Amino acid sequence: MALAFDEFGRPFIILREQEQKSRLRGLDAQKANIAAGKAVAKILRTSLGPKGMDKMLQSPDGEVTVTNDGATILEQMDVDNQIAKLMVELSQSQDYEIGDGTTGVVVLAGSLLEQAERLLERGIHPIRVAEGYEMASRIAVDHLQHISKKFEFGLENIEPLVQTCMTTLSSKIVNRCKRPLAEIAVRAVLAVADLERKDVNLDLIKVEGKVGGKLEDTELVYGILIDKDMSHPQMPKRIEDAKIAILTCPFEPPKPKTKHKVDIDTVEKFQTLRVQEQEYFDQMVQKCKDAGATLVICQWGFDDEANHLLMHRNLPAVRWVGGVELELIAIATGGRIVPRFQELTPDKLGKAGLVREKSFGTTKDRMLYIEHCANSRAVTIFIRGGNKMMIEETKRSIHDALCVARNLIRNNSIVYGGGSAEISCSVAVEAAADKHPGVEQYAIRAFADALDAVPMALAENSGLQPIETLNAVKSQQIKEKNPHCGIDCNDVGTNDMCEQNVFETLIGKQQQILLATQVVKMILKIDDVISPSEY
Repeated sequence: MALAFDEFGRPFIILREQEQKSRLRGLDAQKANIAAGKAVAKILRTSLGPKGMDKMLQSPDGEVTVTNDGATILEQMDVDNQIAKLMVELSQSQDYEIGDGTTGVVVLAGSLLEQAERLLERGIHPIRVAEGYEMASRIAVDHLQHISKKFEFGLENIEPLVQTCMTTLSSKIVNRCKRPLAEIAVRAVLAVADLERKDVNLDLIKVEGKVGGKLEDTELVYGILIDKDMSHPQMPKRIEDAKIAILTCPFEPPKPKTKHKVDIDTVEKFQTLRVQEQEYFDQMVQKCKDAGATLVICQWGFDDEANHLLMHRNLPAVRWVGGVELELIAIATGGRIVPRFQELTPDKLGKAGLVREKSFGTTKDRMLYIEHCANSRAVTIFIRGGNKMMIEETKRSIHDALCVARNLIRNNSIVYGGGSAEISCSVAVEAAADKHPGVEQYAIRAFADALDAVPMALAENSGLQPIETLNAVKSQQIKEKNPHCGIDCNDVGTNDMCEQNVFETLIGKQQQILLATQVVKMILKIDDVISPSEY
């Protein structure tokens, strides 16, 4: 783009390769952007809440994903429009930071854009709308803090955590056994949590899945699961009080780095080479035995001869174990990863109370369980399910539940779900709008209307009359001054979310409002879109 002047000194803009570009300016640009944002929000709107629908997405290579996790849907969708990409990033940032509420944040942003469009049509300047939204979001976040409740939990009293995780899982496909899954998630988080520092490292929780069995067979293993079996079928399948040598060096004769050729012209020479190799293997196995190892876990493969020797020397071994799994095994068993046989000493061995091999169904699938470890800070959630899609979706649901439990350990404040927090904020923002003179109050009122989109979508997805239900709940909240009234999605017969035990984390809700407002402000500030036109 270049600026030039004609002979009268009037400026005009020269666009490079002008015929290849299309340009939208002013209100048109804003409307086009808002339309793109609303389109994305519309897709996710139907998958909000416990009665939300799932989406089925097929990737270019034919893989099918069935999910109602907002971040996953948007990630799998091929979005071209730049503004729509902002919405995708919005739900991803909610996913990275909080892990839950990825659908709600996009629905909220979509309805903020919808309200902004009406204001722009009335001739209000976009910057004033953005400023009004900013004020309103501050009011809403403070109000959330005001209506939030703190609850205490300990290692014995995990019920509050389980209830909150159940709220998260109730909108997923796994909601028929949300209770056991929520308990598994909470126990897993508490097993690896550092309660003094209020910190949880989710990397220590490994989520494994295997097709077969039923969802109810999902279990929590206090240890590590690896999808491998013993390298020789005759090795023992169960080892108690195992001392584990964790190796990253292969059981093979050493190879020089440079190219080499061995000339063998007589049988004797071949015999010597073979004896040499055997001796080499013997030394390797002996070193492991000397260190006191009763199980070898190796990152690389073994020669058949080494395998045979290990079998004879009663040293069970597992080969081809991935690097990440090795690290987790080392953390769990308190062992050290050993790069060379020469460095193997008894103090570098990991300890586990029980290592067992378990086979599944009629298939030849076997997995190794390493349990009762010295350091129980690494756990595995093992998911069973009818098909691959179900297992993938359960993994995503469990991830959401783990994130919620982690957020509660970091900050144990909760607000009530079912749209009650949004309705309460909407009422508070509406009341605060009167205190602001000037054009901003229109934007603040619009923000209050936009907050109603979440409960409205919840009511719509549950098959209720959206406007009627919303008004009834809102008037009940104002009459009774009770911020816990929400949409009764599951038809329990009460609107009080406190009785229904529907909780959400406070930081999750605040983050939703702040992120949605930021993205909407950014979209409203764009007034000129220059893009390469389609051929």
